[in-house]
Amino acid sequence: MINCLIVDDEPVALNLLESYVRKTGFLNLKKACKNAFEVIDFLHSDPKVDILFLDIQMPELTGIDLSKTLPENIWIVFTTAFEQYALEGYKVNAVDYLLKPFNYSEFLNAVTKARDLIYKMEKTAEEESKPLVSKELSLFVKSDYKHVRVFLNEILYFEGMKDYVKIYLTDKVLPIITLISLKRLEEELPANMFMRVHRSFIVNLQMIQEVERHQIIFGSQRITIAPQYREKFDQFLEGNSF
Repeated sequence: MINCLIVDDEPVALNLLESYVRKTGFLNLKKACKNAFEVIDFLHSDPKVDILFLDIQMPELTGIDLSKTLPENIWIVFTTAFEQYALEGYKVNAVDYLLKPFNYSEFLNAVTKARDLIYKMEKTAEEESKPLVSKELSLFVKSDYKHVRVFLNEILYFEGMKDYVKIYLTDKVLPIITLISLKRLEEELPANMFMRVHRSFIVNLQMIQEVERHQIIFGSQRITIAPQYREKFDQFLEGNSF
C-alpha cells in the first residue's frame, strides 16, 4: 500500500479527491486536510507519507510554498484550477500536475506514475542495501590451462606483471598467475573492497592487518603505498580508525 495525504481548501474538491483515492486499491488515505498547516502538523506526528495530492491556490500558505518545506521522499501531485501554475509546479519536482476539473482516469494516470517512481526507488534502495561482498562472490581465472574459481573474500592482494597478474590468497603459499591486466581488474572489482595502492598492486581492504609508514604488511610482504594513491588510502584508513 502507498500512503497518501490530500489537501484542498475547497470541500467539493477535497471530497472528490477522497473518493478517487478510496476507489484506488493501492492507495491508503492517511488524512484529508483543509489547508497547508494541517499537513505540517500531521507530518510531525506521522511522517510515513509517500504521496501528497496538493492544491496550489490556498490562503496564507500556497501549495508551492508548502512543497518547498517537505521531505524529499514525499512525491507531490499538484492539483489546481489555474493552468499558469503548471510550469511553477514542475520546478519543485512534482510528479504530475492535474488541472481542475480532472476525471478519475487523469487522476489514476498521475498516481500510477507516482507509484512507479516509488517502487523504482524502493527497489534501488533494496539493491543498494544488499551486501556487495559475500561468500558466493567470486571470479574464474584461467591458470595453467584450467579455469580456477577464486572467492574475492579469500584474496589478499593482486600483483601486476605486464600482461599477467599474480593473485595472492589467504590459504595458498604460491600465487595464482593469470593472463589479465591490473587495469581491467581494477575496473571489475568492487570498489568498496579493493583499492589500488601502487602501479603494481591492488589490495583487499578487508584483509589489511598492519600499516606502517605508508606500507601495507601482509606477512613478510610489504607493499608501499605510492604517493598518488596515498590521499585516497588515508581517507579509508581515517574512516576505519578510532
